[in-house]
Amino acid sequence: MNTTSFFFSGTALACLSVTALQAAPSAEQEPYPQYGEIQPADPSFDDLIAPGTSMEKLAGGFQWTEGPVWRPQQQELLFSDVPKNTVYRWKQGEGIQIFLRPSGFTGESYQGHNPGSNGLMLDREGNLTLCQHGDRRIARLNETIVEFETIADSMDGKHFNSPNDLIFDQRGNLYFTDPPYGWAEEVPRDLDYSGVYRVSADGTVSLLTKEIPWPNGIALSLDEKTLYVSNSGWEDYYITAYPLTESGLGQGTVIFDATPFIEKTHPGSTDGMCVDANGNIWTTGPGGVYVLSPKGKHLGTLYTGQPCGNCAFGDDGYFYIMSNNDIARVKTLAISR
Repeated sequence: MNTTSFFFSGTALACLSVTALQAAPSAEQEPYPQYGEIQPADPSFDDLIAPGTSMEKLAGGFQWTEGPVWRPQQQELLFSDVPKNTVYRWKQGEGIQIFLRPSGFTGESYQGHNPGSNGLMLDREGNLTLCQHGDRRIARLNETIVEFETIADSMDGKHFNSPNDLIFDQRGNLYFTDPPYGWAEEVPRDLDYSGVYRVSADGTVSLLTKEIPWPNGIALSLDEKTLYVSNSGWEDYYITAYPLTESGLGQGTVIFDATPFIEKTHPGSTDGMCVDANGNIWTTGPGGVYVLSPKGKHLGTLYTGQPCGNCAFGDDGYFYIMSNNDIARVKTLAISR
């Protein structure tokens, strides 16, 4: 790993040569400005977000925000700016700081698009785990020695395209998607498909499905018997629910088709998502975040007017939204899974 320009700001800092870095994008000051519009679609939505609640803009000026994860011990939000190859942190009262650079590509010359990390998640021990576009792998950050440790980078000897999003189950199995969004079109791919994979707790990598053209966001139902995967490709936006079996996946069922919303809203696709304590699915979609019942019924929309990359719950009572160049949040009555 190239550490000559590796920047890390965390609980440990070791053996780094920090070069001059571009100033972090600007954070808003409290009270945070209102952002977007909340649009209920079903009476039950009032049980998730209280009437009269507004979204708030926390910061802006990024290139493309993605992969948020809440760190409860530090009471902070980490998120990716994929084109900038950087993970930022946001913390109440402290604003925005660079947390990790490089975050997704550690080499010298990158030929693809969007080199940085995308999806972020904490494993059972609280270690930051990253989908790395540029390095084409799933990696774990060892904060003690400030190095990336590869969890998985290939299938049958062939490198992944550009891992996008991930989720752990309670047993330590890791599920992730691998579309080619970080790949240069003129460069031949090792894999001629976009897969959804599982890395078992023992390290075994299994292909679960390659039937989704552009697999992107991924989440698990509360009972971990269903895997949700979004397709984000070219005006064909939907979420498929797959029953999980010991051998892999059962027959998938499309539970939400966001394509009809494209003409009604600004651009944006079904991308990152998460599940609340009642099993509801909070998913990005055209123009914002859509809140769905476990069966896919549309309950309401957090309309930002922009494409949104991903979202996450904090244990501070807020729901965080990666809205194109911005990050935003909203107070919610729902809590995460």
